Amino acid sequence: MQFAEPTDFSERETLFVEVILPLSLAINYTYRVPYELNDRIGVGKRVVVQFGKHKMYTALVKSIGTQPPEFYQAKYIIDVVDDVPVINTKQFEFWDWIASYYLCNEGDVMSAALPTGLKLASETILVIREELPEELVLTEKEELIFQVLQKQQRMSIDDVVELLGQKTVYPIINSLIAKEIIFVAEEVVEKYKPLLKSFIKLNPFYQDQENLKQLFAVLERAPKQLDALLAYLKLSRTDQAVPRQLLLEESACGQAALKALLDKDIFSLEKRQVSRLNQTGDEFEVNFELSPAQQHAFNEVQKGFEEKDVVLLHGITASGKTQLYIKLIEKAIANGGQVLFLLPEIALTTQIVERIKQYFGDKIGVYHSKFNDNERVEIWNKVVNGAYQVVLGARSAVFLPFKELKLIVVDEEHEASYKQHEPAPRYQARDAAVFLAHLHQAKVVLGSATPSIESFYNAQTDKYALVTLNERFGGVQLPLQQVVSIAEETKRKKMTSYFTSVLIDDMAVALENKEQVILFQNRRGYATILICATCGYAPKCVNCDVSLTYHKTSGKLHCHYCGYHQSSINICPACGSVHIEQKGFGTERIEEELSLIFPEAKIARLDLDSTRTKNSLQQIISDFQDKKTQVLIGTQMVAKGLDFDNVSLIGVINADTLLNYPDFRAFERSYQLLAQVAGRAGRRDKQGKVCIQAYDDSHRIIKQVMENNYLQMYADEMDERKQFNYPPFTRLIFINVKHKDAHVLQVASNQLASALRQQLGNRILGPEQPLVARIRNYYIKQIIIKIEKAAPVQKVKTILKDTIRDFNAQKDFKSVITQIDVDPY
Repeated sequence: MQFAEPTDFSERETLFVEVILPLSLAINYTYRVPYELNDRIGVGKRVVVQFGKHKMYTALVKSIGTQPPEFYQAKYIIDVVDDVPVINTKQFEFWDWIASYYLCNEGDVMSAALPTGLKLASETILVIREELPEELVLTEKEELIFQVLQKQQRMSIDDVVELLGQKTVYPIINSLIAKEIIFVAEEVVEKYKPLLKSFIKLNPFYQDQENLKQLFAVLERAPKQLDALLAYLKLSRTDQAVPRQLLLEESACGQAALKALLDKDIFSLEKRQVSRLNQTGDEFEVNFELSPAQQHAFNEVQKGFEEKDVVLLHGITASGKTQLYIKLIEKAIANGGQVLFLLPEIALTTQIVERIKQYFGDKIGVYHSKFNDNERVEIWNKVVNGAYQVVLGARSAVFLPFKELKLIVVDEEHEASYKQHEPAPRYQARDAAVFLAHLHQAKVVLGSATPSIESFYNAQTDKYALVTLNERFGGVQLPLQQVVSIAEETKRKKMTSYFTSVLIDDMAVALENKEQVILFQNRRGYATILICATCGYAPKCVNCDVSLTYHKTSGKLHCHYCGYHQSSINICPACGSVHIEQKGFGTERIEEELSLIFPEAKIARLDLDSTRTKNSLQQIISDFQDKKTQVLIGTQMVAKGLDFDNVSLIGVINADTLLNYPDFRAFERSYQLLAQVAGRAGRRDKQGKVCIQAYDDSHRIIKQVMENNYLQMYADEMDERKQFNYPPFTRLIFINVKHKDAHVLQVASNQLASALRQQLGNRILGPEQPLVARIRNYYIKQIIIKIEKAAPVQKVKTILKDTIRDFNAQKDFKSVITQIDVDPY
């Protein structure tokens, strides 16, 4: 009989781990590691911890040491979830920078960075899948959970703890997720079904040549079935199982013939789980040639990379920047590197993904918030194991677990959508990408036809290399641009609804020539405001300080800030008058009016309301690309890099709404938006036309757009910004102070501004009311900090953080919310 060696407790090492919890905590928590888990613990792994009295979370191990916490007794971690880390050290460095630069907590960054499926908590809901694997190999405890889930479909992690009578349930849950028996429900529960496709296989009996010859002889009397067999043999050269739909398309044999072959056991049908991520197994060759101008720009970018880490590619619209990116990506992955391709919005991914997939096949993954959580975890894991060399994504893709990042491409780098406004971290993905590249010693290409003032300033001051590409691909000329005065047309009674005679004539010609038209109106909905003609009453949101927008499709009044909606009004509740007028107009109204002027034209609308589901946007764009629709009316979504070869006319319904916005960036943004919209016209072999309608038709920005004069716009803006101390000559930090009581807010914001002013002097402006002074029942005051470029910004941020912490600790102001927004643009 053998006895176990006596344990020497004096040699046991007690480990403590600093963990990041998915909560907004000012400092990280320390836990103690049970001795039996010492070998399994590791930086970047998830561990199960109890936080508070009852709640359990999966936290991330940030560091391991032997020093216990000074002010509290460390609780034990309950279990280690992962065998391998889900976060690497470079990601932790990146998170530290985000938290430090944008003045937020590491828990905020963790919540933004990790897909929900990797953030299990005690309230997390587990759901049984409808389609289960054919073979279920389960342990006793897994079987117990499975049986309960079969009866009640869903249970929380707390329920599992109660069922098994133990706290260490996370590895069991992880195992059930890996075996594809359960999945983690999202807040809005989407029933996850693995995507199953039907595949056709030939009976192995006919693999024998003699048997196959006899089969041909038998099928001679059934030509459709013979067509199906021949198509199968042609398609099955690469894989014995052929997709059923592909076989039907290739053979044109029809459903009946295929069913007959299945009934005769010549073919068999099997369902396979396929990835939802539109992969194709084909490897495509990059088979296009760069034009001389593109080749010159490509060489200049390479040269720029020798001296600088960041290159700004200033290429006019339709100059073929995407092809340049493809060549740069090709070069980066040839050396075994990974590439991140950032796009400002999901709207753009539809077209560019299709284009780039032609070149890189299944090496490319797509990551954005419209994917459900199961898809996002799938992509995360494929980046971890190197299955994806190129990732195309919106701003959150900067958080993916790259190991060999060599190149980041930021397309349309000027876009405001790269900035995250709610919730924290309020990061700018373009700036974060530059730091991420620095961590990985990778290179960055910032591409735009209308670069942001900051990026162009960085290029002018030699921080970035600058490469210009100012001829359109294929020698296509820039569109003919004309501005039409709405005031003049109204005076001459030439307006039809919201359209000038010039725009209507141009549209009639385009539609007659079977060409397509894009109309831009930067307001969604039907009428911007309803107003009583008798007393002036206008319905307002009950939660926010804004008027409600009328949407005809729903027949309701909507708030675009909090989502509140109510029935429309026909009688004024204030004075009883029936004279309710609709003022202002959005994309819905334009669509309706246009269908009356051109009843034969097929019209589609592209805005937030028409693209709420994952595939609706793709459908609208595909229909327009396939010429099923002739006119596309849209908000700024239509301005963002979409490329249609049959668009000959662009119409801007009202340019003044952009120019008169009270913001120091209004002119820069107006120029960018109008130039980008104009760039959608005539992008192949024909010169397009742009018609801009405006009351102030002599405005300098409109003139600069007409002349395509970016440099003049940049020079004018820089003069103004220097005069009034705005970026890039200063840095801005906004502090939004919020409370449900207006008086408490007034006192609190004045006290906070005063405390900051004592330390930072006249750098502090405010508190002032922002444009919308109440959102979701919270009143808002804004304090602005303007920091000169020479000032030590990190010192200012430290003062700011300490002052706000002391302010929040005061008894009277504990219920006041303070939000810091660094670089709020």
